[in-house]
Amino acid sequence: MVMNILRLAPFAAFALVACQPGGTAHEAPPLAGARIGGPFTLVNQDGRPVTDRTFAGKYRIMYFGYTFCPDVCPTDAAAIGKGLAMLDKSDPALAGRIVPVFVSVDPERDTPAVLKGFVAAFHPRMVGLTGTPAQIAAVSKAYGVFAGKGDAQPGGGYLVNHSRTTYLMDPDGRPLALLPSDKGPQAVADEIKRWAT
Repeated sequence: MVMNILRLAPFAAFALVACQPGGTAHEAPPLAGARIGGPFTLVNQDGRPVTDRTFAGKYRIMYFGYTFCPDVCPTDAAAIGKGLAMLDKSDPALAGRIVPVFVSVDPERDTPAVLKGFVAAFHPRMVGLTGTPAQIAAVSKAYGVFAGKGDAQPGGGYLVNHSRTTYLMDPDGRPLALLPSDKGPQAVADEIKRWAT
């Protein structure tokens, strides 16, 4: 009898492990508890006032850039838009709960009309936000984003130096993770699926 119990012991241990809930404990998002984000009032690409509460109940992708950006901003916006388009196909229920938001750090040139054409090129649900220089400075500070006008270019234009950060925020406006928009659409989609449930 004792011998039979000893023979069954390894199988009993396996049965106990197999019946446990899956894998390890739920991993905390990397930005959980970080002081990123907060209240804001801006204007969208249709000229309508928008606040942080406009997006309550939705995950949001927060990206700061500008439409005259010669390379990085369009590349990142494309990765965000295509990554979300992948989710539209693979997990439409999740994708429908995500709003991609492009916040301009160049309010002097990025009017609502300019933003409207820009965001429409990347995803039909992408929201473009602009405001006064003071409003943009405040929201940039809340999200830990650096932005500053660079030297004048030939012809009177200018570049805007800014940090390159793409945040995934939860439905309550709290930060979850950084999205790797510099690594392309699949990396963006994968990271969203990892943290948005």
